[in-house]
Amino acid sequence: MRTEPLTYEFLGLKMPARISTAERQSLIAGSLGWMLDSMDVMLYSMVLARLMTDLGMTKSTAGFLNSLTLLSSALGGIAFGFLADRIGRVRSMMLSILIYSLASGACGFSTSILSLGILRFILGLGLGGEWGTGAALIAETWRPEHRGKALALMQSSWAIGEMLAVAVTAAVLPMFGWRAVFFAGVVPALVAFWVWRSVPEPKLWTERSSKKGVPLRTLLRPDIRRNGLIASTMNAFTMFGYWGLFAWIPAYLALPISEGGRGLGLMATTTWLLVMGVGKWMGYASYGLFADHFGRRRSYGAYLVIAALLVPLYGMASSPLLLLILGPLVAFFGTGYYSGFGPITSELFPTEIRATAMGIAYNVGRAASAIAPWVIGALAAKYGLGYAFFPLAGAFLIAAILSQTLPETMGKVLE
Repeated sequence: MRTEPLTYEFLGLKMPARISTAERQSLIAGSLGWMLDSMDVMLYSMVLARLMTDLGMTKSTAGFLNSLTLLSSALGGIAFGFLADRIGRVRSMMLSILIYSLASGACGFSTSILSLGILRFILGLGLGGEWGTGAALIAETWRPEHRGKALALMQSSWAIGEMLAVAVTAAVLPMFGWRAVFFAGVVPALVAFWVWRSVPEPKLWTERSSKKGVPLRTLLRPDIRRNGLIASTMNAFTMFGYWGLFAWIPAYLALPISEGGRGLGLMATTTWLLVMGVGKWMGYASYGLFADHFGRRRSYGAYLVIAALLVPLYGMASSPLLLLILGPLVAFFGTGYYSGFGPITSELFPTEIRATAMGIAYNVGRAASAIAPWVIGALAAKYGLGYAFFPLAGAFLIAAILSQTLPETMGKVLE
């Protein structure tokens, strides 16, 4: 009996000819959770200029609140990774979505910097848990030859979430104010219930969970400890570059030139950000094709080196047209490498500690990078936002070098 091939080639690249129900549902669940995670993060950046005025925040304080969210998301990511290895990927992801969506909606009731800070801290706990649980779910469900592409598609949903936040802000902020923008952040709670009812746990995890408890001492095994330390440090530098840059780009474009911005105003900034969002999506999605064909290390390092070259050019650009041209390129390479972290780390660690190890590697880096928005805000107050972006290029370059010290794992079958 003739059977359909599982894979076909397109321009020399291996593509999936058939996708199983479990693969499809895991990808939809991980992508929706990550997309709405992104939307809730971006809503803060989109209303930041209005928040600074209404709540009397300085640039330094605004950056600190963003850093606070990143710090709590690191704590949440580690905790949810530990939880996912015990109660399952699906249930952990559902809980994380509920926490960040409800906390995001509650930010609309903030009456002071303190209350907003507390809610952003709670929101961060849920935000941090979604990536590790979703990435582990997809990595353990998809076939090795397409794992990179699936995780890249999940990562690409981050760009869609950011564009969704831009669209929501443009539609809601002028008429209803910043509080109503945050209320829109409660929508992801509906996704959690679909995940709970429709998405199965990976067989790889269910088979392993029937055995003894999770041996956390495995994290101290020499090869795992080495790779974990390198991955965590590498991610700290990439996330410092990402959060330092993209947490401030909306303000950089919108603020008056006299305040170190580019003076585009809200409506033009919205257009420029949507164009950058397209560049981000293309960078995220295309990365998987390169990673499954050329390898994890080569693709990851190339994206970061090009990002390191583009960021200073973007910071020096003053022409709106040049910003519009450079923006998608900065977004393509300055975010696309993120699609590589999931395949790299999921293939470095064994099943019994995969979510825990991925959560630690991702979120220790995230905790270390939490100072980035504050640092860039402080530098911007003295030198202007454009010049404050320069150290971020160095962070990308260091991460590129570190990535080349990890083993190549392309095509690895997860045990």
